[in-house]
Amino acid sequence: MPSRTEVLYKFGDCLVSPAEKQLLRGGKPVPIQPKVFDTLLLLLESQGRLIEKDEFLSRLWPDSSVEEVALAHCISHLRKALLHGSGDERLIETVPKRGYRFAAAVEVIRPVPDENSTMIRVAVLPFENLGAGSEREYLANGFTEETIAALGQIDPDRMSVIGRTTVMTYKATTKSLLEISGELNAAYLIESSIREEEGQLRIMSRLVRGRDQVQVWSACYDSELSSILAFQRELGTVIAEQISLHFSPERLSVLLSRRQTRNAEAYDQYLRGRYLWNQLSPATTRRSLEYYTRATTLDPYYALAWSGLADAFAASPINGDAPPLQVWPRAIEAAARAVTAEPKLAEAQTSLGLAGFFLDWDWAAAEEAFRRAIAFDPGYCLAHRTLGILLSHSGRHEEADFAVSRARTLEPLHAAHQALSAQVAFNAGDYASAVQFARQAIVVDPGFWVGHLQLAQALEQSGQGELALDALQNAWQSSGGNSKVIALRAYILAKLGRVQETHEILSMLESLPPDRYVPPYAKALIHAGLGNRAEALGWLERAYEMHDVHLLFLPVDPKWNEFREDVRFVSLLDQCAFVRPLPANKIPLKDTAERGFRIPEGLSCS
Repeated sequence: MPSRTEVLYKFGDCLVSPAEKQLLRGGKPVPIQPKVFDTLLLLLESQGRLIEKDEFLSRLWPDSSVEEVALAHCISHLRKALLHGSGDERLIETVPKRGYRFAAAVEVIRPVPDENSTMIRVAVLPFENLGAGSEREYLANGFTEETIAALGQIDPDRMSVIGRTTVMTYKATTKSLLEISGELNAAYLIESSIREEEGQLRIMSRLVRGRDQVQVWSACYDSELSSILAFQRELGTVIAEQISLHFSPERLSVLLSRRQTRNAEAYDQYLRGRYLWNQLSPATTRRSLEYYTRATTLDPYYALAWSGLADAFAASPINGDAPPLQVWPRAIEAAARAVTAEPKLAEAQTSLGLAGFFLDWDWAAAEEAFRRAIAFDPGYCLAHRTLGILLSHSGRHEEADFAVSRARTLEPLHAAHQALSAQVAFNAGDYASAVQFARQAIVVDPGFWVGHLQLAQALEQSGQGELALDALQNAWQSSGGNSKVIALRAYILAKLGRVQETHEILSMLESLPPDRYVPPYAKALIHAGLGNRAEALGWLERAYEMHDVHLLFLPVDPKWNEFREDVRFVSLLDQCAFVRPLPANKIPLKDTAERGFRIPEGLSCS
């Protein structure tokens, strides 16, 4: 979706340009103070939604503590600026004791796609599930995602396929194709559905040109695996012909066969696992592991299924407090098998990088894997984002910012991209930007706990501890009791001098059942907040013994700045050895699976 700097807002005879920070009435500029303009823009972006006073204050003055009178002052000046001789102030509605909303109809004007541009944007709209039952929803989502991935590799230099998270916002939309093509700047739209007919699922699809809504292709396929691959091949060929790409259908066939299994049941199990994995909760991640494992059992050479398995294992200590010593070998094995099966698959190389970064702690090898993934598929967002996170934790902040910005460009409505951009800004000491990115993540997905966590830690470092605690309350409700939320809350309470409440949290962690893994890093952070240096270092050393993945925050997290000259702390970082030099003679791509990621004997992913 275009950024707000690419749009204009029109109401009555007024036009607002966010890029120019200008209000025009009848084509003439209206003098307006910067903070008053920001107030207007916030109202226009809300599209008639009531904005609470607290939201106004936090969005307009993120780094300051101001009284409501400042907001009232801005609203008053804004009403005067908007008056058009009639004295009508009803453009801005006041809801007593709550906030304000913009009451007038607002037209959002977006730029028309540039037909002379060398980059063509294509949108694969969410497959519609027509009467196939809710149990088939994973198929609709899976076909959408796989079609995006397949088309994205046709010609990345000339054709951009809009990412899954962005197009999923149009699932079950009532907007017209003309409206959608304008909002997405899409030259072509692909509209598809699945329907059950006489016990068989059928795919119906059509390709529509964005500028005039002309249908240029349509087809109907059975939902068998061979038919799905034929559908993606024909669709890719038609699009290439429409936009005059130098395109080889044979090359697309090779790319598709590289991605997919020939086992229809394995493909079905993979799609079920992917559907659950995309929900990013501890419970759905555990269930996704079951489906991925079945897919690899049915086809031991299914690279995408091994990649999904590796990603779920590698991220589980961060997302769900899984014991790293248990998942470490499984993630490494799954990543190695993915790359062995298909070394030129971006997903497989990214899984190799994730396992290397989070669990093997070989960041140089992980960076190599991420960069190979991007070379194979420049549109694979996860590779850009995780590369950015790695660079950020390595202290290479400018490079990190570029990498995550690329992920945001490809998928602007992906809450994780915004939330982890907040982490990158936080690591660089740019707390204002961290707050902004975290708030954007929350706007995209209010239930995404990582966004609230990132907001809390940025607010705490900005000296707004009480507001940080409020943000953590929201994180707690949707995180499933993640240790990072608990530890950060206790740390902030300790820093605010609320020592008794901090000790209550420590006691709660101590009373948990023995089979509940609590990362030692969590207790180390709480003791750091209390100023108990020896205890904090002791728990960090315990974290090293248990291969606690949260130790990767140590090189850059400002909460540990007071420890950086301590001999025990320095020694611990040396032991972690996150950044290791690559060998002078770099190993060829075909041998990637052997570089530091050997499969331990006797292991399985079951």
